[in-house]
Formats: sequence, C-alpha cells, structure tokens
Amino acid sequence: MAAVLGAQGTAVAAVAVENLPPRQPVLADLLTHSKPCGAGETRTYVPGAPVLSAVLYDPVEDDRPAEGNRVKGEFEAWWQDADGTERRLTHVSAARFSGDTVPWQLPADVPVDTVVSWRVRADDGTAVSPWSSDAGGGVCEFVRDAASPQKPVVRSAEYPDDDTWSDGVGNYGTFTVDSPSDDVVEYRYNFTGGPLRTVRAETMGGPASFRFLPPSEGVYVLEVSAIDRSGRNGPPATHVFRVGDGRVPVARWQLADAVGAGTAVAETGPAASAGAGVAFGGAAPEGTALTSTARLDGTADGFLTPGTSVVDTTRTFAVGGWVRPERLDGNMTAVSQDAGAAPGFTLGVRTEDGPSEDGPSGEGESAWSFAYGGARVSGGTPQAGEWAYVLGQYDAETGMTRLYVNGQEVGEPRRATAVESAGHLQIGRARDEAGYRDHWRGEIGDLRAYDRVVMTEEVAQLAHRSPRLRGHWSLESARDGASPELHGGAPLKLGAGATIHRGPDGSCLPGIDPDCPEVEYALVGDGHLVLDGETGFAATDAPVVDTDDSFTIGVVVKLADSEPERPMTVLSQGGENGDAFTVRYVPSTYTWELVMSHADEQGATETVVRQQSGWPDDTVRLAVVYDNATDRISLFVNGSADADGTAAFRHPWKSTGGLQVGRARTADGWGEYLRGAVDEVHAFSGVLSGTALNQLGFGLEPCPC
Repeated sequence: MAAVLGAQGTAVAAVAVENLPPRQPVLADLLTHSKPCGAGETRTYVPGAPVLSAVLYDPVEDDRPAEGNRVKGEFEAWWQDADGTERRLTHVSAARFSGDTVPWQLPADVPVDTVVSWRVRADDGTAVSPWSSDAGGGVCEFVRDAASPQKPVVRSAEYPDDDTWSDGVGNYGTFTVDSPSDDVVEYRYNFTGGPLRTVRAETMGGPASFRFLPPSEGVYVLEVSAIDRSGRNGPPATHVFRVGDGRVPVARWQLADAVGAGTAVAETGPAASAGAGVAFGGAAPEGTALTSTARLDGTADGFLTPGTSVVDTTRTFAVGGWVRPERLDGNMTAVSQDAGAAPGFTLGVRTEDGPSEDGPSGEGESAWSFAYGGARVSGGTPQAGEWAYVLGQYDAETGMTRLYVNGQEVGEPRRATAVESAGHLQIGRARDEAGYRDHWRGEIGDLRAYDRVVMTEEVAQLAHRSPRLRGHWSLESARDGASPELHGGAPLKLGAGATIHRGPDGSCLPGIDPDCPEVEYALVGDGHLVLDGETGFAATDAPVVDTDDSFTIGVVVKLADSEPERPMTVLSQGGENGDAFTVRYVPSTYTWELVMSHADEQGATETVVRQQSGWPDDTVRLAVVYDNATDRISLFVNGSADADGTAAFRHPWKSTGGLQVGRARTADGWGEYLRGAVDEVHAFSGVLSGTALNQLGFGLEPCPC
C-alpha cells in the first residue's frame, strides 16, 4: 500500500496492482498469409514466404495510469530438413498495444514443399504468456508451394473449339475445365467482354463445369486459368468458339393470309385453322415487314389453332407477336396453350378492377401480362387501337419468367414452377373448366413460338419499327408561294411575311470585287426561310406526322433577336382547337420547350419539357421525338437531351391540321409568330436512332433506322 498527497494536501490511497501475465494467444486469432490457422489435413498452403500474425492481449486489470498496455510477440517456426535435421527460426516483434495484430514476415528462404510449424506467445516486458500451442492449443502448420498449376483443358459439346458455327444464340452450353495438377481448388474464367468469374472444382484436383448463354452471334473467346490451394494462378487456356444465329421458331404464323382464307399458313410448324370470327387482311404495324394481319372479333369463333401443342412448357420456351387490342374492357388472350381444363400459359392483356386513369368510365387498369407456372409478370400500358410487340418467356435454366413489350423488359421477373401443357396451342383465347374465355378482339400478326431463350437484342429487333420519311423541306427555293418537299411530297406554303433567303452564289467575292454585294449565308445549304414575327409562317395543308403514334421532327432555327420579348413558336401541329405539339422559345426562362397537349381543346392539360442552349440568337438544331412504344417525349437541342428534356407522356391524340412553321394556336387564334430564320425541316413517322438524330440539320438525309 502506498500513499500520495492530493492537490489539497489530503492523502489519497493508491493500490499497487501486481503485474499479471499476458493472455495465452488462441488459434482463432492466428493467421498464416491471411488464412486461418490449421494443421494436418487443414494446414495452410501458401504461394511464398508468408506473413504470420497474431492478435495479442494483456489483462486490463493491471493497467497503470499514463502507462501504455503494450505487448510483444515471440514467434517460433520450425521444420525438418530432408536429412531429418530440425531447423528453427525465432522472432521478437516490436511492442504493440493490447488487442493489436502483431505480424512476422518470414524470410524468403523458407523451404518449399515442407511442413512448417509455428507458434507464438505474448511478452509484456515483465511476464510472458503460455505458448499458443500449450495446454492443447495446438500448433499452426503451412506448406510453401512453389509450383503453379498447369494449364487446364476446356471441352464443350455445344460449343467446341473448331471452325464450325454452332447453334446458337439463346442456347445454353456447358463448358467443362480440368487441369492436370492435383491441387487445383477452383477455376477463374471469363468470356469475351464478360466479367471475371470463379467456379469451384468438384474435388481438389478435379474438373469444374459452368453454363453460358451466348447473347449474340459471333466468335467468342473463353479464357480459363486454374488456381491451386495455395492461391497460385496457372497459365490461361483459351477456347475459341463460333456462335451462329439462334434456332428459328418452332412455329411461326405471319397471319398475312389472303382475305377469306380459313387457314393460316405456317412458315415453320403446323398450319393453324381459323374460326369464323377471324378475318385476314387486317391492318399491319407501320414500319415492319408485315403486309397484313388477322383480325379477331372477340367472340367464341374468333380464334386460330394448329390442333396440337407447339412448345414444351417443361423446358425453355418463348411466344410473341404483334398485337393491337381494339378495346380494353376486360382480359384478352393473344396466345395460350391448353393444359387439361386450364391454360399452361397465357400472353395478353389483363384488366384489373378499379377505375382507369385513361380509359372510359367502367374500365379497369390494363397491363400486358404473361402467366405461367404459378407466376405472372405484368407491365406496360396497352392502349386501344395501338400496336405493340409483346413476348413472354420462361427460362428453365433459371426458372424465371419475363415479359417484353415493344422491345423493353417490363414488370418484375418471377420464378415459376415448370408445368406440362401438352394440349393445343390457342391464338386468341384461353381455356378454363367451362370452356374457352378471354377472347381477343383486335389484330394479331407475326406470331412466333421458340424452344430457346430469345435474347434481349433479338426482342428489340423483333419489335423494331423502321422510321419512314414523311417530309424533308430544305427551304432553299419557293415557287408559286410554296417551298417544295424534296421528294415530291406536300409543299410548305408560305404566308405573308415569309420569304426564302438565298445565300451567296459564289459568282463574286465580297470585299474584293467592289460590285459584289454582301449577302448573308444560309443557315444550311443555299437558302433558308425568313419569318417576320408578325404574320410570317409556312404550313402544309394536311398533317405531316400522326401525333398519336411515334414521330420525329427536326429543324434548324436562328432567332433574329438576342433578347426576344415574347415566346415564339418554331413548329406546331394540331387540330381544330389546339396544338398536339408545339416547339417554342420562352425568353423568360431562356429555354426551348416542347409542349404536348392532352386533348384538342384550349386550356387542355399539357406536358412540357425544356432545355437551355447558349444565346437566343445562336443557330440551333432542334429535334422532337415522341416514342409511343415507351410513352415518352424528348426535346433534343444540338443533338442532346438532358433530364429536363424528356418526360413520360401517355395522352396522345390524332391531329388533323397541317404542320405549321413559325406559329401556334392560341386562345385568340394564330399567334406566337417567330421572328428569325428556319431551315432543314425533317419529319418522320417512328423514332430515329441516336445516330440518325445527330445527322439532322446538316443537309443530309439521315438513315431512317
């Protein structure tokens, strides 16, 4: 017992605590090359001289104020040489705080292929702990491995390494790898452009297998290397294989048969008999290779069937086609396959109970739907009278069902239980215990059934609708008050206050030839349209684009004023009371705007997207895109659209008025007249690709692809 004086002179007793030895290290706190301590069958294998480490502890009960609680590590490692002589290394570490990790890097001359044992104890400078191997604690063992595993051999029955083109996209293949080395525990591999993956060997030194689904045709390179139990990575083996097109559908009906036909001819698979409620010669989706489709009247006679099953639903399958529902007042099935008194799967429209935001009173909320094996995937928004490409798919490899609408996956994939449906395939209806129900009313075309996975790129291609040029006005000339369309289409008629400006013709050099006048260059090419901002405009007599379907319009514009005082319209197209779309400049926000109205009436609800772009009087390339397949509008300024330049839009309507250049409908009639220059007006049905959009406004004819 000792006594010290406090600040006030009072005696404060302090108890001198006897030093306690450090705690015995436990095997759970010992690591060899960052791997757990092991011995015998569980000993560690390392690729080089390892770092040994231990977490060491000193009791806190003997801690003294202002003194650090530190310990050193005393390590021992030993082994036997080939002649039986024991070799031993020792190491004392620097002092570390209790609870810290204490490392020891062994020298590089630690022997290979030799069992090395090691242990550790803690030293606090006064006392030492028991060895980690004492009292049944056990030693740690490792073997240094200096040989990397040999190159593996790769085999695949579906995709061999030869000059053949194998079948194919959407078809899984098994790849088996095996290394001659007997200590391989896993294989690391990757396919061309894919992520690096790892697969465990079936047994140590044994083979491993993995599956691969080629996403597209082409030449693939598989690179595989073996990894042994020490972590050594062997030299890679390469396996080059060629993947051809995916298998053609097991059944395909274009449904473009002659008017009055009673059977749908099959391109592959069996022909399908048509009920009395089926009429061939129906409309086809624009921008596709289809020339006509089959119209089903929604009655019990409106169906087609080949009288047999088409897909094995216990294995991977997919079904899809072009569909256009005439109305949305209930469930409708585009395709199904019988499974006794129930459908094995259904693909079509499902209408839930409750009011619909867009439908007439009494309709429920509708969605595209694919149901199979106790799972249902729903998504997308069907619209009466509008085409959509829908495809449902079951992947037996993953057990997942998926649904695609217009080339995009919708809804959440669902896990299904495989079911057998060996009954007849049905087009336009689905079976239940009482008979057939959910009859399709509308058109169906190009129906396909597959016995493989249809890859995402393939679905997008199946759903692709090529844009079609509706007009290109270069605005370089005018005759009889109109500027011609380059391909003989409807001209843009010029109103009062609209003129065509011609740039210099190159016959003389301004500034050099005193008689050569200064002439402003055209925005693009040899001329452009000039509008006076009061009465000037140009217009077609009839609509140029169908505003309730996908369209793209491009234009080049330059405002005459650097600080406009009011909004001005560049393009518009509408009906009797309002515009379906308007492209305008708004000086108060310094933005270009795309305004899409929800109805042909003044004061109708509008969806507006906007973008900023430099000075108002800069030359600007604008492009408007409405994608009916994804219900989205976008405004591109000089080839780009940011987050504010795109939005969802689900309220299209069919305009009846002509395309207007330089004005818009207002509450007081025509207004928002543009003061400036306009050039290169392009109009397309459909959605141009990003590459084609960037070609607009340069005097080129972009690829409508």
